[in-house]
Amino acid sequence: MKILVTGATGYIGKRLIPFLINEGHHVICCVRDVLRADKTYLEEDLIDIIEVDFLKPETLKNIPEDIDVGYYLIHSMSNSSKDFESLEERCAINFKSQLEKTKVKQVIYLSGITNEKELSKHLRSRKNVEDILSSKNYALTILKAGIIVGSGSSSFEIIRDLVEKLPFMIAPKWLNTKTQPLAVRDVLSFLSGAAGNHALYDKSYDVFGPEILTYKQMLLQFAEVRGLKRYILTVPVMTPKLSSYWLYFVTSTSYKLATSLVDSMGVQIIGKPSNINELLNVNPLSYKQAVALAFEKIEQNSIISSWKDSMVSSGRLRSHLHKYINVPTFGCFKDYKERPVKDSKKTLDKIWRIGGKTGWYYGTFLWKIRGYIDKLFGGIGLRRGRTSPTHLDVGDALDFWRVIFADKEQQKLLLYAEMRLPGEAWLEFKIEDGLLKQTATFRPRGLWGRLYWYSVLPFHGFIFTGMINKLVAV
Repeated sequence: MKILVTGATGYIGKRLIPFLINEGHHVICCVRDVLRADKTYLEEDLIDIIEVDFLKPETLKNIPEDIDVGYYLIHSMSNSSKDFESLEERCAINFKSQLEKTKVKQVIYLSGITNEKELSKHLRSRKNVEDILSSKNYALTILKAGIIVGSGSSSFEIIRDLVEKLPFMIAPKWLNTKTQPLAVRDVLSFLSGAAGNHALYDKSYDVFGPEILTYKQMLLQFAEVRGLKRYILTVPVMTPKLSSYWLYFVTSTSYKLATSLVDSMGVQIIGKPSNINELLNVNPLSYKQAVALAFEKIEQNSIISSWKDSMVSSGRLRSHLHKYINVPTFGCFKDYKERPVKDSKKTLDKIWRIGGKTGWYYGTFLWKIRGYIDKLFGGIGLRRGRTSPTHLDVGDALDFWRVIFADKEQQKLLLYAEMRLPGEAWLEFKIEDGLLKQTATFRPRGLWGRLYWYSVLPFHGFIFTGMINKLVAV
């Protein structure tokens, strides 16, 4: 079949595409910025990449008419803006309007389990999107999941942070809320199995794991899998705001995502039984099995996608990365250094490993201090790390930077700062004419931006000098 996948660079979309290709389908990937598409897609005959932004109706003409199935995987836990629900509504309306002009037979929507009377605003929005996507022109299949467990998922990484960092936790009362976690590989089995399946046309199913667990039980079982002994005391005095700050400072999550999660975690997520497992021949894994398999992927450095690489919370970067590839010169401060390169392959490999657990080669403790300061002012800090220790793609998160350009053949890496700054910052590494050229660029915003640059200038002198010396050292 010819299948349209929206959210192709998202956590689920990026993992679903290989499933569909392995089954012989022709996949049309919708991306807001073609630079963010996986480079391997360009070499795959069964994949086409189109640039579409569902908030911009003029881009929808890029969607071909001859599609059989469309996956709607557009939603976000990170966006807590006041008009969040209206944005999701507009996306769904534009998607439906365009697909009704095509030959599509089925639309598959991954939603959230919404069986409680009181829902979080994100779950209310999911339910609203379900109603919007319903059409007389095509069959709608809705698969509704709760907590998704897999390497790189936001819930998995937050639980991992809590369990591995805190032997004893004083936690909010929502840890007693019940849910039914589902392994990401089971989510993908449900999604891929639903394509073209007439028995699922115009049907809605809850998909969930075999156990009903509280979040506290999930934390303790996670600790068991990791061979750790953990103690948790739940208290009723932690307000949603305090709970959000607790998650924000202890884990790698952003404050926006922490707020959204706390909002949702107060709602019980229990699925309604159905025959969906038998229809698609899926036998969902237990929570412990899902956690163990996730760590297998982590140990093999084979994490396909991560919530940290989502562009939803990236502000001005969200729309088009290519606007920031051309580093400005006018009105900017620069710190430029160059060194002869003795072994370009080794230097390039070092550059591609920078950040995360590897660190910044020189003065890493100062980078950490800068990360803590960023956290205190509501930024993302360094805890986000990086998805792969050796591989970089355009759009990847790298500590408090975002990868804007990464090409080993051109021997160039360009990063854009996502920390809280009174201006904009770029960091570029490029090997050219036998030299490693390292450039830090800062475009200040007003007087505070200029004061900021001069205040950190003394540190730049030895941090950037030490870093470039380490990068070229054999």
